[in-house]
Amino acid sequence: MEQEQRSLESFLTWAAQLGISDSTSTNQPQHSLSSLGSSLCVSHFPHSGGRGLGAVRDLRRGEIILRVPKSALMTSESVMEDDEKLCVAVNKHSSVSSAQILIVCLLYEMGKGKASRWHPYLVHLPHSYDLLAMFGEFEKHALQVDEAMWVTEKAVLKAKSEWKEAHTLMEDLKFKPQFLTLKAWVWAAATISSRTLHIPWDEAGCLCPVGDLFNYDAPGEEPSDIEDVDYLLSRSSIHVTAVSNGDKNIMIDAEQLDSHSRRLTDGGFEEDANAYCFYARAHYKKGDQVLLCYGTYTNLELLEHYGFLLQENPNDKNFIPLEPAVYSSTSWSKESLYIHHNGKPSFALLAALRLWATPRNKRRSIGHLAYSGSQLSADNEIFIMKWLSKTCDAVLKNLPSSIDEDTLLLNAMDDSQDFFTFMDITKLMSSSSRAEIYTFLEAYNIKDAHSFADILLSRKARRSMDRWKLAVQWRLRYKKVLVDCICFCNEILDSFMK
Repeated sequence: MEQEQRSLESFLTWAAQLGISDSTSTNQPQHSLSSLGSSLCVSHFPHSGGRGLGAVRDLRRGEIILRVPKSALMTSESVMEDDEKLCVAVNKHSSVSSAQILIVCLLYEMGKGKASRWHPYLVHLPHSYDLLAMFGEFEKHALQVDEAMWVTEKAVLKAKSEWKEAHTLMEDLKFKPQFLTLKAWVWAAATISSRTLHIPWDEAGCLCPVGDLFNYDAPGEEPSDIEDVDYLLSRSSIHVTAVSNGDKNIMIDAEQLDSHSRRLTDGGFEEDANAYCFYARAHYKKGDQVLLCYGTYTNLELLEHYGFLLQENPNDKNFIPLEPAVYSSTSWSKESLYIHHNGKPSFALLAALRLWATPRNKRRSIGHLAYSGSQLSADNEIFIMKWLSKTCDAVLKNLPSSIDEDTLLLNAMDDSQDFFTFMDITKLMSSSSRAEIYTFLEAYNIKDAHSFADILLSRKARRSMDRWKLAVQWRLRYKKVLVDCICFCNEILDSFMK
């Protein structure tokens, strides 16, 4: 722990030397001992993302909390401008995408070791990730849902394909054997996928030292707080002018206000500051974890691109099998026909089902009602609620394990050092659920408590169990949404009985 702390302090000193700072003052002296300490600090949040950034004082929404100069951003451009050999080689391979180039640049710098100017940053990157592209066959099948397994398979194949496409470039650069492997490529691709931030001059994005320590906060409703506006105006150069009648009015430059409004959440690269600037997206008390919104993602998308999921994700969606005629009866896209995280059907799904349950020759005359969100008739609403409930129930029954079994399994994983806990829960599960546990145990030749304790000390087995746990968490959340949808349907049906 002491060595890790010293390494972290060394990294933050290096970051400060590059001009990275959380100071609210633009006149902070150069070469400060640490880039953090005025607004933020590195802390551990075991129940919400692990290592992240915490507030060292009360922070106001919209307040700048971190600046990372352009010169400190790791981009393909900044890496290649330091190395002519790399630049020449990349320019010879025009078919390689910008993302692949950044992955190659990352591996190239990793290969330099301590000779890389990015070394203090690179040594703090995670040694492994849990993105879907890193899921093996066992973890993929543990997701259980066809859509999730298909997305996982696609992610794995994409990683292999892009590695093969860039392999000649890496050979031309004479990469060391360990950096030519698919394993190294997948690690680097996961780093780029999960840690890059948007920049306007390169669609691959940038790696942002210190800035990539923020953990994720899902976007929700933007709070409307007049105090935020007052604070914003006080921080802005807004002109007060007198009109002809002598009364004072505040004349606000619309473009300037719009720019500052965008800054209220998270931040971005700002040309005028020539830096990546981060802003508090909420009011934070001292000690709170300060979060960053990467965008709007479902839990499956979070797993695919970042390697984690949220237990309560307001942007999660469940897609269920629909009759082909449902799609043809409406102009709504397939992507809009889903069940919300709280079990309620989306506006588009309800409208599509209402039209589908309407005789074809009557759809034109009442289509405007369906598209406005109105119920078409009591019989129509009862029919679609029964159909939706029945469909969700059928999906649940067709999955290999139940909600109760998944909950038991997760509880055992949380106490995963105890082999007997693992074996005891198998007595409470169906044969398919027992088979899942036995498959994992057999894969690592686990036969007794001794071998179980030994194997969990291995990195490979631990990583597999971590990904297995993520898969179980995802499918459990999926199933709970279906149950909530059935409850929603039953409530509507009950209302028609009163």
